[in-house]
Amino acid sequence: MKQPVQSYTIWFSQRTGSTLLSEALSSTGLAGKPGEWLHFQQKSPDTLKREDLEQMWEQGTTPNGVFGIKINFEQRWIDAIRNLYHLPSGVSRAEVWSTGFPNCTKHIYMTRRNKVRLAVSWWRAIVSGEWHRKHGDQAEKHNIADQYHFDAIKHLLIESNMCEAAIEDFLSESGIIPLTIVYEDFIQDYEGTVIKVLEYLDIPSDHVTISPPSFDPIADEVSEQWVQRFREDGQKGWENKRW
Repeated sequence: MKQPVQSYTIWFSQRTGSTLLSEALSSTGLAGKPGEWLHFQQKSPDTLKREDLEQMWEQGTTPNGVFGIKINFEQRWIDAIRNLYHLPSGVSRAEVWSTGFPNCTKHIYMTRRNKVRLAVSWWRAIVSGEWHRKHGDQAEKHNIADQYHFDAIKHLLIESNMCEAAIEDFLSESGIIPLTIVYEDFIQDYEGTVIKVLEYLDIPSDHVTISPPSFDPIADEVSEQWVQRFREDGQKGWENKRW
């Protein structure tokens, strides 16, 4: 398998629009096919082989040689690649990653300003089973109003912050300045954001066709009720409430 000419990684925590962006980039036919290759195809770092990585390159690369992958940060995958290629401890994590995914010089970091809404969206997806809603599809009816769970949402709030801290640590230790995509801005300017990513990847966007958004927002009245309830519960007894 020929190595990608250029690789890029989309680093994300849950509910930041990464799947929406990946679908948009894939639709151009020029920006790789940034799927969760490690999570969905490999599943376990313990069984990772070089042939597996080569298969991912093949599946995630467009004819122009651009490869894309998206992933939550997990140190175990970096450790697996380091062991696979027998790289010494002095080799930086970014260099290890670029060994597994050749010529990975571009990094996209997806975040969301309002972490409470992120955590509520994540919990809603878990209890409803609805992670995405295809554009134009009717909203599914979910009887989940009574499944508000303060501790679960708090856990997801902490987990999302830990994930972002890990991503930021990985990037900063190697002096990588990523292209940061903020969810709230992305959904307000879908096409403009995709063009910005293409420009960052040095892919000419003049004659590129970008497909319409693949997914519609899922947040509803129940989501908003949970956000406000969590806001109240999380600050109960505070003398100086922040929100």
